[in-house]
Order: sequence, then C-alpha cells, then structure tokens
Amino acid sequence: MPPEPAVKRATAFIDGQNLFHAARESFGYPYPSYDVSALAMSVSQAHGWALSQTRFYTGIPDPDDDPFWHGFWSAKLAVMGRQDVHLFARSLRYRNRVVNLADGTVVSQFEF
Repeated sequence: MPPEPAVKRATAFIDGQNLFHAARESFGYPYPSYDVSALAMSVSQAHGWALSQTRFYTGIPDPDDDPFWHGFWSAKLAVMGRQDVHLFARSLRYRNRVVNLADGTVVSQFEF
C-alpha cells in the first residue's frame, strides 16, 4: 500500500439550497449571502488539506416563475464562476400533485 501523502487534497461539494436552509435554521440568515470559495478554503485549511476544487450545485427558478431569484442566482453563479468554482445549475421543476385525503378532501400541493 502506498504511503499516506504529507498534504491531502480536497474537493468541496456544496449543495446551495441545503447550505442556505442550514444557515437560515442555524444562524437566522434570511438570504443566501454565503461565499462558497471562502467556506471551502476555511474548512480545508482547518484540516490541513490542500483545496484542489470547489463544486457548487443548485436549482434556479425560471425567470417567469420568480424573476428576482432567477436574477439573483444568475449573478451569484457568474461571480462563483470567476472564482473558479465548478458550477452545476438547472431550472427548478415544480409540479402540482393532487392528494386525496381519507375524509374525501382533495388537496393540491407543489412538489420539487
């Protein structure tokens, strides 16, 4: 077996929506103002790892569904791309799901 490297390399995988909801729940942040490059670097340095890559994944609302958040995420992703973050984004997909309750009531809800 080869010897363990003196400096370990790390790749950060970040799910944007999970990070936002965790920060909101833990710290009360109402807005996704995080810096994924700084976060990945901080975690890597704390463990003595050499950060080799940061990857960010998120869903973006279509401009017709939510123009504000579409514009926000488009701009935020552009900045991350200039910081050499590898990006994967797709349109959010919503569908209406009809649920028949035991009492005969029919309820419509969104699914992601």
